[in-house]
Amino acid sequence: MAEAQARQRGGNTDDGSASAQKGVRYEVDGEIATITLDRPEKRNAQTFATWSELARIGENLPEQVRVVVVKGEGPSFSAGIDLRTFTSEGVPGQGSFSSVAADGDTGFEQRIRQAQAGFLWLRRPEIVSIAAVQGHAIGAGFQLALACDLRIVAEDVSFCMKEPALGLVPDLTGTKPLVELVGLAKAIDICLTARTVHAEEAMRIGLAERVVAGGDLDQAVKDKAAQLLSTNRDAAVATKRLLQGAQARTLEEQSVAEGIEQAARIKALFGRSG
Repeated sequence: MAEAQARQRGGNTDDGSASAQKGVRYEVDGEIATITLDRPEKRNAQTFATWSELARIGENLPEQVRVVVVKGEGPSFSAGIDLRTFTSEGVPGQGSFSSVAADGDTGFEQRIRQAQAGFLWLRRPEIVSIAAVQGHAIGAGFQLALACDLRIVAEDVSFCMKEPALGLVPDLTGTKPLVELVGLAKAIDICLTARTVHAEEAMRIGLAERVVAGGDLDQAVKDKAAQLLSTNRDAAVATKRLLQGAQARTLEEQSVAEGIEQAARIKALFGRSG
């Protein structure tokens, strides 16, 4: 089986030409898009090509999509970065960290930005992203789960921010949501010890919205997607936009923002044209 493929459903305009090295499967069914990391023999380890493909999906996401599900094929969500990236040989056709470091500061920063683009779009107000997480969610895998709005996890989940133990920092947009979810002290503890967070703790500290048995994970995600799709689309977009901006605003500023959003909704629902 090819390690990556893109499949067209529900009006998806994806051209299906993604490289087999990208390890991503992508489907659109009506208002739901599903992204599956599809390298189970590598525990869905991520590469530069994986991040490029994630970014490409975000750039070409059909307008009708309201819910994006991110999952992993096999027993692991994602065990992090492909370890070959740390070797001098690197991943065939993709290079290594050594080759990226040789690009100079500007080139290196550009490569990081390109990788981050595959994670950032999952936070758009127009969609709600759900990470369906089972087994290992380590390093880049942990950060991909953190890039999503919601995390529904199996009982065997193992979150771990491994980068500091490898002499690196988490740079795939995971630090901000981690702090926002669990607080600064807990985030420091999780990152600087590189310890594993299991399902019970993940639920207790706010990393997970729900914990289910492994066999129930797919159905739990389907149920959540159905709940999300039951609300008015435009109201959902406006509400998510308000919630995302809340921490950066004062109460007075948030009140003003609420009024602006509500005025737009009232006009859309009850205003008269002409």
